[in-house]
Amino acid sequence: MKVTVRNMISGRGNFVANQFIIDTPQATYFQSYRTIIAKKDWKSGKTFLDKDRWDFSVTTGKYRNQFLLESIAETRKKIDSGTYKLIDLNK
Repeated sequence: MKVTVRNMISGRGNFVANQFIIDTPQATYFQSYRTIIAKKDWKSGKTFLDKDRWDFSVTTGKYRNQFLLESIAETRKKIDSGTYKLIDLNK
């Protein structure tokens, strides 16, 4: 199984320390420091957010929004509608 890890890129085009995209054949993950924040599952097409840490800090939120390609308001609407599921991604 091939797994790749890459740093997120800032608005200025620089690598961002401690903010990562992890690509696997099954899913793509957003990790902030050592915590998985979001998962996009390729097979089901569903997006999952960590139930305790999806909105942990301003920095996490900034790069979570970039990963999801949306604003916090859009993310909250998708959580409320059930489009995004809140689960424990850090068992």
